[in-house]
Amino acid sequence: MGGDDARLRAVVSLAQSMAAAHTPRGSWRAAALGACEALGGSFAALSVWERGRGELRVLVNAGERAEGEEEFPEAEAYPVHQFPEIAEFLHERWAGGGEPDAWVETADGSAGAAPGEDAGLREYGSGYGRERVAALRRRGRGSCVVAPIVLHGRAWGELYVARPVGAPVFGRPDADFATVLAAVVAAGISQSERLEELRKLAFTDPLTGLANRRAVDVRLDEAVERHRADGAVVSLVVCDLNGLKRVNDTQGHAVGDRLLERFGSVLSRCGAMLPGALAARLGGDEFCLLTMGPEVDDVIRVATELCERAAELDQGDGVACGIASTGDPIGPVVSARRLFRLADAAQYRAKAARSVEPVVAGRDDEALRLADSPPNPPHDRRHLRGSRP
Repeated sequence: MGGDDARLRAVVSLAQSMAAAHTPRGSWRAAALGACEALGGSFAALSVWERGRGELRVLVNAGERAEGEEEFPEAEAYPVHQFPEIAEFLHERWAGGGEPDAWVETADGSAGAAPGEDAGLREYGSGYGRERVAALRRRGRGSCVVAPIVLHGRAWGELYVARPVGAPVFGRPDADFATVLAAVVAAGISQSERLEELRKLAFTDPLTGLANRRAVDVRLDEAVERHRADGAVVSLVVCDLNGLKRVNDTQGHAVGDRLLERFGSVLSRCGAMLPGALAARLGGDEFCLLTMGPEVDDVIRVATELCERAAELDQGDGVACGIASTGDPIGPVVSARRLFRLADAAQYRAKAARSVEPVVAGRDDEALRLADSPPNPPHDRRHLRGSRP
């Protein structure tokens, strides 16, 4: 009974660890480590079947990793035809209902089943497991248990737990327990995916698909803290899409929304020229690019191209664009609010002058004066209203 109690505690611990994770990666890692501990393994991996690519892609490697195995690999994937059980054998085996069972592989190719214990398992091991057996030998492992993960009635991926050479070989009871663990992992992944979708909705503008104001506030606070800590260059480009009210009034909001979407696409493409840039719609006709790291001259170059491309859009009248960057002589930036005021004042200057190019705070004395003056309509009424203190 003690063994059953230990396994029950392991199941509960695994579920709690996945539920406590704050990110998909954290959830994957909790799943692999929890399963590894529950099964007495030395290594575990979680992989997802990417049907469109025909690949089994490794999400996380946990425990005692072999040479070349990264914890969160960027490019560790295997063609499904090398592991056809995920697409062929399993579907045949559980087509009649229920969940697919886990199975065992060993470095000597015995599939971990005693004679007569599970003829299906032995047949699987002899026909399908060659790649896994070779991988066990290559990485100095003696046996593994592989548990399919099923989500929404479809094969989602697999949980893999291994033991080193010399350790007790996994058996049928371990495979049965791994099947239970895989079901717990599937529930955890489903919850994590739902939470991640909610997070995306909370930080995404529904019309353009860009980040929203909340996402900018969070990222800008982090960027300013980084700037204060190590001097990282933080730049904010604020854009006001000209002519939107005219389009809405004369052609309808559907056409206006289309203009917003098209400019959002232009902003996204230009933002991609700056590593790590966040492209966002602040609300209404206001957009921004936030960067941390790129030099201010690179940001100005991209913002200039953004203005040129915006001027080519049908219906609209281009954009008014202002830039504020800690890479320019703008004085101390101790808060996100300060950088927003500077960028907003520069944008106001661009709009008032009908400038076809960005106005840059620190290179425009009037923009600095406006930013440092008391809040005063019209130029401060928008961003300052919603800015974080």
